[in-house]
Amino acid sequence: MDKKAKQLKIIVVALASLTALSVFFLARERRRRKQKCPQSRCYLQADHIKPQCGFKRVLAENTYSPFKHLNLLNDPQEDKTWNSHPYEAEVTALMESPRLELQCITMKNVDLKKLSESYVWVETESQLKELVEVLSKEKVFGVDTEQHSLRSFLGFTALVQISTEKEDYLVDTIALRDCMSLLRPVFADASICKVFHGADSDVLWLQRDFHIYVVNLFDTAKACEVLSKPQKSLAYLLESYCGVVTNKLLQREDWRQRPLSTEMVQYARTDAHYLLYIAHCLIAELEILDNENSCSNDKFRFVLEASRRSNLMCLQLYTKEIEASPGESAASSIFSRHLNGRRGISSVSCEIQGAVSKLCAWRDLMARVHDESLRYVISDQAIVALADKAPTTPTDILATIAQADSNVDSSLSSGLSSPSPVVCSHLDDLYHLLQNKIGNADDFFPLILQNCLGTNGSCPLSIFNYALLIKCNLKMTQVSRQNGVRNSKKVARKSSRQLFVQKFSCKAPVYHNCRIYADDGRLLCYCDRRKLEWYLRRDLAKLVDENPPAIMLLFEPKGRPEDEGNDFYIQSKKNICVGCGERNHYLRYRIIPSCYRMHFPEHMKSHRSHDIVLVCVDCHEIAHASAEKYKKQIAAEYGIPLFVRKVVVSEQAQAISESSVPATSFEEEGVSPLQLRTAAVALLRHGPRMPSTRRDELTEVHERIFSS
Repeated sequence: MDKKAKQLKIIVVALASLTALSVFFLARERRRRKQKCPQSRCYLQADHIKPQCGFKRVLAENTYSPFKHLNLLNDPQEDKTWNSHPYEAEVTALMESPRLELQCITMKNVDLKKLSESYVWVETESQLKELVEVLSKEKVFGVDTEQHSLRSFLGFTALVQISTEKEDYLVDTIALRDCMSLLRPVFADASICKVFHGADSDVLWLQRDFHIYVVNLFDTAKACEVLSKPQKSLAYLLESYCGVVTNKLLQREDWRQRPLSTEMVQYARTDAHYLLYIAHCLIAELEILDNENSCSNDKFRFVLEASRRSNLMCLQLYTKEIEASPGESAASSIFSRHLNGRRGISSVSCEIQGAVSKLCAWRDLMARVHDESLRYVISDQAIVALADKAPTTPTDILATIAQADSNVDSSLSSGLSSPSPVVCSHLDDLYHLLQNKIGNADDFFPLILQNCLGTNGSCPLSIFNYALLIKCNLKMTQVSRQNGVRNSKKVARKSSRQLFVQKFSCKAPVYHNCRIYADDGRLLCYCDRRKLEWYLRRDLAKLVDENPPAIMLLFEPKGRPEDEGNDFYIQSKKNICVGCGERNHYLRYRIIPSCYRMHFPEHMKSHRSHDIVLVCVDCHEIAHASAEKYKKQIAAEYGIPLFVRKVVVSEQAQAISESSVPATSFEEEGVSPLQLRTAAVALLRHGPRMPSTRRDELTEVHERIFSS
C-alpha cells in the first residue's frame, strides 16, 4: 500500500508540475505577444527615426484637398493661380525658340576612366547660398534626385545631385528642407539649361516638395527617343558613352540615412556627373542627323524636336490623387488582380467586397495619419486574406496577416515587419472593423479619425496629420450628407477646436480669490492659494477664514493698493471668458503683446498682471487676429520689424537710424539670431574638441558682432 501511495503521490506531483509549467509558459507567451503588439500606445509616440518629423512646413499635406502651386502674384484672392503653372509663359517661349547652351561646352574636365573623389556636401543654408551663387553663373548644369517613399505617404525628396563642368554637389534636402526655395530662381532662369534624364518624375517632385519649377530643360531620355536609340535608360547611356556600369539596386536604398554609405555617394554622383557629357554627345548626334536630312526650310529639326519634348515636360503640374472615396482605387485594383477567381478565392461575395473596401479605406486613413506608405501599413495580400478568412480574434488577425505576407516574394517585402507597427498599435480598431461593429466605411471614417487625432486621440500630432482635422473636405462632405449634417466644415472645425481646448486651455481655475487682509482688517488684495500658503508657512500671517480662504498679515505691509491707485487688486475675479462669459474653458491672454511688454520700464511690468485676462478659444482667435493686424500697422508706421532677422554690429545699427539707407542692405551683413545662438552653444559645449577650422568659423560669427 505504501508503494502504491508513493507512486500516486509522484504522479500527482508530476501532473501539478506540468500544469504549473504550462501556465507559466502560456502567461509568458501572452506577455510576449502583448509586448510585441502594443495596442494602447501608437508606435509614433516612441519613433524618433523618421526625419520628416522635423520638417517645419510641408507643401503637400496628407489631406484630401488639392495641392496648391506657387502663386507668383501673391494674391490669395486669385484662386486660378493655385492650379496653374507660374512659369508657363517662359516655358512656352522656350518651346518656340529653344536655347541650347550645351553646344558651347568643351567637356575638357570629364574623366571617363575614374570618378574623382572630390565633391561638395551641401547641408547648411550658407553652403546652399554659395551653391546658388555658383549656379547663377553657369550656362548649364546636370540634375538628379533621390526619393524616399516607403516611410512616407506621398514620398519626399531625400537628396538632390547637381553637377557642373567643374564640381559635383550633393544637396541634403532633409537638412535643408525649409530653405530649398533658395534654388527656385536658378531653376526658373530661362538662360540656364538644366540637364536631366527621365525628368518626368523629378519635375513633379521638385514642385511638390519645394515649389521649384524647371524652366529650360534638356532631357537625355527624350533625345534618345528622337535618335531612336535601342534603349533610353541612364544605365545604357552611361555604359555606351562613358564605359561606366552602375548598380541600379542602390536606387532602392534608404536615402534618408545620414551619413550616406560610400557606395550610395558614388551612385548618386554618377547619375549627375556624366549627364553633361552624355547630353553633349547626344546633341552632336542630333546635329549630324539635321545636317544629313536638312534642306533650306528644315534645319535643326532633330535638335529642336528633342528640345521641344524636353521643355514640354516642364509644363507638367503636380497633383494629388483625389478619390471619390478613400481607398477606392486600391480596392478596385485588388478586385481585378486578386479577387477574380485566382489565388485561392473561388468566388467574390458581397461580404468579401465590402470587407476589402473597408480595409482599403482604413489603410488609406492610417497611412495619412502616420505618414506611411500603403504597403508599409498592410499589404494587398493581407487585405485579401483578412477579407476571405474573416478572423474572429485579434490574435487570428495578426496570424492571418503574417501568413499572407510570408507567401509574398521576399524581395518585395524586404525590410518590412509583418504585422506592421501601425496594425499592432491600432489592432482594436481593425478588429471592430472586421466584426462589423463600426458600420460601413462612411460611418467609421470620422470615428477612427477621432480615435487617432481627436480630443483623446492615441496618435501624436504632426504637420502631416493635423490638417486632416481641418481639411478632410471631400470625405467629411460625403459623411455629412449621409448622416444629415449640414456643413462638413463645421464638423472639422469642431474637432480642431476641441483639440485646441484640450491642449491649451487652463487645467485648473486661474483665480482662487483668496483674500489677504492687513492687521487693521483692510483688504489688501485677492490672490491664489499658493501665495496664501507661503505667508502661513513662514508664520507671517494667520488664517481668518477657510471658505474662501483668507489670511491676516502679522506685519505692516509696505503699501496699500488704494494708496497707489491699484483698485484692480482688491476686486474679486471670475473664472470666465471676459468676452462671452464661457465658463468651461479659457486661457490667459495678454492684452499687451509680449514683443512690446518686454521693453517696458521695470516698474510698469514687475509684479503686474493688469494686461492678463481670461478668454475662451473662440474669443482668443478673434483677439489674436485683431492684435496681429494692429502689430503690423505699428511696425509699418514706425519702420520697426516685428522680428529680428539679422543681428548687426552696433555701429551699423546706429548708421541705419541716422541715415536714409534701407535696413535691408545692412541685414545682409548681419547674423541671424539662430545662427548666433547655435554658434555660441557649439563653442561652449564642444569648442576644445572641434577641428580648428570649424572652431575658427564659429568664432568668426561672434566676432562679426562683438569685435567692436
